[in-house]
Amino acid sequence: MFAALNSRVSVNNLMHGVMIQSGNDACIALAEGIAGNELAFSEQMTKRAREIGLTQSRFTNSTGIHEPDHLMTVRELAKLAQHLIKTYPEAYKIYAEREFTWNKIRQQNRNPLLAMNIGADGLKTGHTKEAGYGLAASAVNNDLRLILVVNGFKTMKERAEESRKLMEWGFRAFESRQLFAQGETVGEAKLYGGAKSRVPLVSPTPIRLLVPRAMSDKLSAKVVYSGPVPAPVEKGHRIGTLKVSRGDHVVLEVPLQAGEDVGSGSLHQRAFDAAGELVINVFRAGVDRL
Repeated sequence: MFAALNSRVSVNNLMHGVMIQSGNDACIALAEGIAGNELAFSEQMTKRAREIGLTQSRFTNSTGIHEPDHLMTVRELAKLAQHLIKTYPEAYKIYAEREFTWNKIRQQNRNPLLAMNIGADGLKTGHTKEAGYGLAASAVNNDLRLILVVNGFKTMKERAEESRKLMEWGFRAFESRQLFAQGETVGEAKLYGGAKSRVPLVSPTPIRLLVPRAMSDKLSAKVVYSGPVPAPVEKGHRIGTLKVSRGDHVVLEVPLQAGEDVGSGSLHQRAFDAAGELVINVFRAGVDRL
């Protein structure tokens, strides 16, 4: 971003330098400001990647410049893009800005899809000699958001053209199907020692799945949780997961939470539940010995 040596630049401007101009100087300044040095920051990046479910990525610098152990998969780039869009909506808006000027030097946003009138609003281009030209992009069309990650192109022109084709094909070929509305009961979890024997499970947001428009495969869903769940239970408490499958493949996992408060049951109810669990555990122990 052409930041002058030993100058003072705000974090907001450094973020613009990274997200719009791909400024390596801005990346390193942020890394050193956060962690003291670039290597320590890279270790923090890898740790944070694990925390948000990126299991394959490893970082050794803040810029993405090629190093043998600095690796990220295209799938995990897509997952990271989704995380950024959902978790930091205000910061994400910077990716859509067409230009940024610093030190009197004006630079255009490198994302070629922003000017193609296909609803693109992010994210980032990339290039190294070893990886070729790549792009992580996102666009919205008729309330449907798609995320695209490509890599390995030989030229910027090829990257731009093929990315546009893929994004336009995605909007033609796929649709977002709502499976459950926000707050709709998805299933129930068995309770232990509660005023009720079961608690409804809901999602705080609508549960939607991107599917091919001409899909003929049947969808199946199951609720997975560790139970019975001990009472009392507070509304909003995370209890389980909804797993949606298409054929033999799990295509969506959504966290589920308690849809209502359920207090502790009477002494009689708790004793009855305890006796029931005792019988079940004895039966399980007998089966394990067979």
